[in-house]
Order: sequence, then C-alpha cells, then structure tokens
Amino acid sequence: MKLLGRKTEVSLDDRLEALAEAGDLAEGRLGQEAVDHARAVVARAGVRRGLSVEHTAVALAGATGSGKSSLFNALSGTELATVGVTRPTTAKAQAALWGAGGSGPLLDWLDVPLRHTVEGDASGLILLDLPDHDSIELSHRREVDRLVAAVDLLVWVLDPQKYADAAVHERYLRPLARHRDVMVVVLNQVDRLPERSVKRCLDDLRGLLAADGLEGVPVLGVSARTGEGVPELRALLDRQVSRRRAWSSRLAADVASAAAALWAGARPPDALSPDTPPPHTQPPHAQPPHALSLDAQPPGALPAAREPEAAGAPLAPGQVAVPEVAVSRALTRALAQAAGVPAVVEAVAKSHRHRSIAATGWPVTRWLRRLRPDPLRRLHLAKGARSSLPAATAVEVSAVDTALRDVGAAASATVPEPWATAVRHAARSRSEELTDALDRTVAAATSGRVSGAPRWWRVAGTAQWLTVAAMVAGALWLLVRFALDYLMLPGLPTPTVGRAPWPTVLLLGGALAGVLIAALCRVFAWAGGRRRARRAAKALRAGIAQVAGELIVAPTRDELARYARFADRIARATS
Repeated sequence: MKLLGRKTEVSLDDRLEALAEAGDLAEGRLGQEAVDHARAVVARAGVRRGLSVEHTAVALAGATGSGKSSLFNALSGTELATVGVTRPTTAKAQAALWGAGGSGPLLDWLDVPLRHTVEGDASGLILLDLPDHDSIELSHRREVDRLVAAVDLLVWVLDPQKYADAAVHERYLRPLARHRDVMVVVLNQVDRLPERSVKRCLDDLRGLLAADGLEGVPVLGVSARTGEGVPELRALLDRQVSRRRAWSSRLAADVASAAAALWAGARPPDALSPDTPPPHTQPPHAQPPHALSLDAQPPGALPAAREPEAAGAPLAPGQVAVPEVAVSRALTRALAQAAGVPAVVEAVAKSHRHRSIAATGWPVTRWLRRLRPDPLRRLHLAKGARSSLPAATAVEVSAVDTALRDVGAAASATVPEPWATAVRHAARSRSEELTDALDRTVAAATSGRVSGAPRWWRVAGTAQWLTVAAMVAGALWLLVRFALDYLMLPGLPTPTVGRAPWPTVLLLGGALAGVLIAALCRVFAWAGGRRRARRAAKALRAGIAQVAGELIVAPTRDELARYARFADRIARATS
C-alpha cells in the first residue's frame, strides 16, 4: 500500500551536489559554457555558505537616471551617494552597513571597498548602490553583472520613463525569472506622475514582469525625493533580512538556473523549448530567457533561448526514458560475415568428414586421406589458436559499418543533440577491437565444438581392420595353396561356401565389406558434419553476440545510463 505524505524538500547541499555531478556528466557532451557556468555556481555557493549568514547583501540596481543613489540615501538616511545631473554618478559600488560586525569577509568577497556603517535597527542589512547597468562605461556594466550574480537580494529601481525598456527586461529580469523569491521591483519617481497614472503604471509594470516570469514579485511605487513608499520598502527589506534566508534562496535559484541551462543543451527532441523547466521550478507564466546584448551575459543568467523546433508537451528531466539497447540479428549477421563464420562453419563440416574418413575409411586407401590437410588446421582453428581466416572484404566492412550506425541511430533516437552524438560515438568507440575479438571468439568457439571423436568411429575402425584381417587370411591361404601346387606337394583340404572356396571368399569378401563399410561411414560422416556445423554455427553466433554486447552494446548502454543519470541529477537540482 502506498502511503501518502508531504513531499520531502531537497536540501541546498543535495541540490549543489546534484548540480556538480550533472556538470561532470555533461563534460564533453554539452556546451562548455553551460558546464563551466554550473561549476562556477557550485564554487560560488561553496564560498557564500562559508561567509556570514547573519548578513544579507541587498543591491539597488537600475538604469541611468532611475534614482538608485537617491533611493540609497533615502533608505540609509544619509547623503553617502553622490546625486547629480552628470552621468554616470556612480562608478564603483558602495555599501551601507547596519551591524557591521562579521561582514568584512562577505564584503571582501563581493569586492566592495567603499563601506559605511549606519546606525539603525536593521541589523544584518548590507545595502549596495550599484553603477548603472546601461552605463556607457564598460567597467560599470561589468561591475553590475558581477554583483547581480553574487548578492543575496536584488532591488531593481525603475523609473516611469524607462520601466519597459528592453535592456533591463531582456538582459536581467527575464533571465533571472527563477530568482523571483529574492527580487523586489521598485518604480521610483512616482511623484512625477499624476496620481491617477501611478496605479496604471504599476499595473502595467506588473504585467511586464509576469511576461518575464516574475509574477508575484513585490512591486512598490516610491519617491526618493518625497519619501513616498520608502517606509514600505524599508519594512520589506527588514523582513527579508530578519529571516536570514535570502542567501540560501538566492543560491537555490542559482542552482535551478544553472541546471536549466544544462538541460537547455540536452533537451529531448520533442521538447517545446530549449529551456523547458523541470516540475515546480518555474512559474506557469515564465518565459524563456533572451540573449544578452552589449558585453556579456550576467553570470547568474541563462543562455539565450532558441526558437522552438517542435510542438507538443515539453518533457522535464524526470520524464526522460532511455531506450533499451540489445544485440540485433542484423548486427550479429554483419559481424558473422566479417568474421568469416560461413567459411568456418563449412570448414567444421569438412573437417569432421575428413577426420571421419581418416578414422573409418578402408585401411588399404585411408592413408591417402592423411596426405590432405585438415580444413580446420589449415585455418589454425583446430586448437583455438589465432586463425588464418582471410580479411573481411570491402562489402563486409561496409555492412558492419552500417550495422554500427544503425545501433547508434536506434539508441539515440530519443536522446537530444548533442548528447545523441555521444551515444552514436559510443556505439563505435571500440570498433577497432572488433577484428581481434571476433578472431579469438571464432577460434575458441570452434575449437571447443570440434574436439573429440565419436564412439562409432572406433567401432567402424575395428570393423575395417577385421575386414583387412579377413583379406590377409584369404590371401595367405591362397598363397599357401599356390606354393604347394607349384612344389607339386599334396594340397590342403579347402572348404567352400557353396562353390566358392573360403580363401577366395575371405579375400574378396573382406575387400568388398571394407568398401561397403567405408561408403556407409561416409554417409554418417556427412550427417555428423552437418550436425557439428550447426552446433558450431550456434556457438559462433553466441560468441559473436557476446562480443557485440561487450564492444558495441555495453558502451552504448553506458552512455545512455550517463544521460539518464544526468537527467536525474538535473531533476534533483531543480526539485
């Protein structure tokens, strides 16, 4: 009976471990940029967890003229930030600290040298004033990208003139859709709007954020100049800081984003979009991230989305199923032809007949058989040694190559590119070992099947020697009679069989019996050769199937298992 209960939440440590393993599994299979990003997230999380968790780094980010510095001053109750008409006014991030004790290593890691201690009740708050994200100075934009990827909580400061600007939505908000739990959006300078327009602008902004995948993110209208909305923003930040959980929520969002970036490079062929979210990792209205313009993508953002390639229900990592791979008849047949199995099977039958005739043929002429080479010995197969089979022809090599391609194609049919390429490569990764492995298998399987002699050979051989004995006896008897007649001595009594004397019966009868036994043994030898050939063919097919399993199917299964493990780790990292 299945017991129903609450779903166990995966810890941050487990998610980071899953992401690190997914990155290792994706090495050499997916884009190196996504793999490096995942490893950077794991490394950054390891450092952040070792720093002060009693402090929350909150960044005020926005465009030129949005009033970040004015809001920074309003929240801190100081005039620390320079406010002026000349742009840009902020060149380097600076920090206002409430409860500075123990925050030094965290600020060192964030590389914020400008620090100011502020008196107040918000103990643990580190408020950062960032440069403009659309600054004409390259160093300013890079400073923003670096800190946006590292701080615990993001406050995006927008203004009524540029709150719908694609620069902030496509470069930052949309790629950071999974970070909505550690994000606040502020519409500054509402004092410049007519009172009836404030609500309309805020509603429009919420709609844009919902399209970015940030539905439910707190949106506040404030005025740094008049102080409108500043207390509400300060209270919201105080609540976030007091929970001491923003840092872990940020890291969890980073892990989910990095895992989604990896999954974007390994999506199943029927996925709707390249960055289909795993279950419970992205809101229903989340949109795929867009590529960054200007210099570089922020470290916390996802790779650019590509156009959907196919319609249909998107697959999540937990829904991935890899195909079963087995040794097919076509593959076994192609390998058998290339290994010379038909020639070996024919040699087994001929060898059995050769040995049978040599053991049961008429002794008078059987020595002639020994002058002929054994077909198996001629191939160096009789004792399991390395064979002397001829090399595979161009047609046979082409057939094997086609069979290998078919195995790779079938195994990678439901696996996405570029991982499917790795699966196809795995099917051929040990193809250079096939020739020697098949040769050894053919020799070993054939040697084990043709060794030993049937018991009837001994019986037939004994009968043949008895016929020889009868011939010799008859010939000696006739010779004695001839000698006695020649010497004119009294002859010996000669019994008869009917009218035929016994010496003649023994001589001719023995010869005739030997020929008949030899002919009958040939019939049995032919039947036995076919039986041995069938057994040898079965053993050879089994051996070749084993070789195919070890050198072709096993590497393919290993690669598919690696992909399945990767999908499982992605699902774990985003659960």
